[in-house]
Amino acid sequence: MPERPVLDDLYRVPVPGQPTLAPDGSRVALALTRPDREADANRSTLWWVGTDGSGLAQLTLGPHDASPAWSPGGDWIAFLRPGEAGPGGGEEGREPGRRSGAGDGPLQVWLLPVAGGEPRQLTHLPLGVGEPRWSPDGTRIAFAALVDPGAGPRRAGEPVVVETLDDKVDGEGLLAGARRQVFVVDVDAAQPGGAVPEPVQVTAEPAGAAHPAWSPDGRQLAYSAPTVPDPGLAPDSAACVIDLSPLPAGPGTGRRVGPSPMVAGPVTFSADGRSLLVVGRLGTDVGHNRLLLVPLDGGEVRDLAGALDRNVMPGAPAYPGSLPQPVDGGSRILFCARDRGCTHVYTVEASGDGSPVKVLGRPDEVVTGVAALSGPDLVVAVVAGPRSAGEVVVRAGGSERVLTSFTAEALPGVEPLVFREREVSAPDGRAVHAFVLRDPAAPTPGPLFLDVHGGPHNAWSPVLDPAHLYHHELAAAGWTVVLVNPRGSDGYGEDFYRAVSGAWGTSDRGDFLAAVDALVAEGVADPGRLAVGGYSYGGYTTCWLTTQTDRFAAAVAGGCVSDLRSMAGTSDVGHFLGRHEVGDLYWQDPQRYELSSPLAHASAVTTPTLVLHGEEDHRCPIGQAEQWFSMLRARGVPTRLVRYPGASHLFILDGRPSHRVHYGRQIVAWLEEHSKL
Repeated sequence: MPERPVLDDLYRVPVPGQPTLAPDGSRVALALTRPDREADANRSTLWWVGTDGSGLAQLTLGPHDASPAWSPGGDWIAFLRPGEAGPGGGEEGREPGRRSGAGDGPLQVWLLPVAGGEPRQLTHLPLGVGEPRWSPDGTRIAFAALVDPGAGPRRAGEPVVVETLDDKVDGEGLLAGARRQVFVVDVDAAQPGGAVPEPVQVTAEPAGAAHPAWSPDGRQLAYSAPTVPDPGLAPDSAACVIDLSPLPAGPGTGRRVGPSPMVAGPVTFSADGRSLLVVGRLGTDVGHNRLLLVPLDGGEVRDLAGALDRNVMPGAPAYPGSLPQPVDGGSRILFCARDRGCTHVYTVEASGDGSPVKVLGRPDEVVTGVAALSGPDLVVAVVAGPRSAGEVVVRAGGSERVLTSFTAEALPGVEPLVFREREVSAPDGRAVHAFVLRDPAAPTPGPLFLDVHGGPHNAWSPVLDPAHLYHHELAAAGWTVVLVNPRGSDGYGEDFYRAVSGAWGTSDRGDFLAAVDALVAEGVADPGRLAVGGYSYGGYTTCWLTTQTDRFAAAVAGGCVSDLRSMAGTSDVGHFLGRHEVGDLYWQDPQRYELSSPLAHASAVTTPTLVLHGEEDHRCPIGQAEQWFSMLRARGVPTRLVRYPGASHLFILDGRPSHRVHYGRQIVAWLEEHSKL
């Protein structure tokens, strides 16, 4: 029999990041991340490979190199690496701008000469920098960086004055008034032997600025910025443009482009420089990201991807995708969107005529990064599939070629079981999509684990995912694992996406139970050995379902939400969730919060429950887990709380490897203990 993936394989599987293409299309560079068992840290190094499949080679030793960007002339690769910071950096107790475990010093821009030689540190900002963006002529690099408005570094134990709701961010911690602004640094001045230039801050937006992008002529920078003093109170933001010809005497505010209100995410210039491509949406209600063509002259805004009725994916942790890019000489726009749980690549006419056309991605694949050249028909993507956590794929002339075999080389002899698609009918007759993992040779009926995704607007896909290797351990032990994409999930149209807003735990409950009922009716699942679990919104759903039914023999609530009232005032996005997901603010409708909070119904819970939570989780603060655990413990329900020191909400994706493996082992052990015959 072939070997199956196990939790310890997390230490072996490399995961490739966003690719970048050489200007001549000959090579692609990317960061490759692999956990280091001995150091208990995630290590990342830069690699490159020829687009013809030749010359896979490691470029840097790391250990924490990321976000490579090839210069327009092809001579340099800019990338991020921890480095020495200038005055005001390294204060004790706070290092916003990087996640825990990222190495010594905040992330800085480094330059690697393509012809050979050692990389050189280009920036030395005290709180680190964001991804580098080259100017079209290759002489400058733009990036966003945190700016501390205080006079100097905050000493450990010093009081922090907070006046806005956006002053803490999961994974970064307390910002203490720091805001991101856009900077530009002169690369020509940093040639070997020359003085390291000082980056110039070009924006001074009151609530910060992010996602810088150059105009085709290099005279302007576009970026997105909140349009309200406290972004924690409202998500309103705009695309902005600032003139850099000549370079302003000091930082300032850019010209707002497009209608109001809107939510503006990453921005890109059109090939002719007359419009911005904005990933965002008109208005501030929960809904799909659109691909908005926003003319600089105030003309009509067009949604280029509207006919697709799918969410445009610019890329983020746990939300795979890539930035839109002009291709075919600017006549078309390449972008990513999610369909039935999987992110794929599409193109659409830049004029707004016609409908989007899919160019890359099969039904069981997820695209996690894309690079393209505006002229030749050449697209490079990182694609994950049922048997791979990500490989580099090149598409040219209508054909595809896989350039790497990272997963197969890391796991020789290992053959993962493959998720199978299926649909079930919800109680109201609506079709609900799911993925099922089981060993066909496993005896039936057997134990079943319903795992619920987060978001609530995320979605499961059927790819090999190092964060969820416990699915494969369970399947190898005879379990059936079912992943349901219920109402609220991404990839099934905007009406489906919005269906859970204002109806957490109620509109989607029947979707989950319909999938369980179908597998029980088919004789696959033993009705006495059912288990439920999930993370984030999945943790909320786990708590909620165990207040509504006693049919589950075991439950696992990870990164959970148990009390929407306290969540509204303690989460880094609590106000937004209350206003746009629950439906009202707490004081406007306290009964709604009460009725929708699992904690208010905890007296009905009898299911043995494992609670897993990061201690530095600012998205779903650990008090949510503590409340649920203490309530169940006081009532005599078998329960256990596992706390992960220093772990943010996303620690199951990018936290300490030992924590991630421990998390999976706890799930497997708890389910096996409480679901025995």
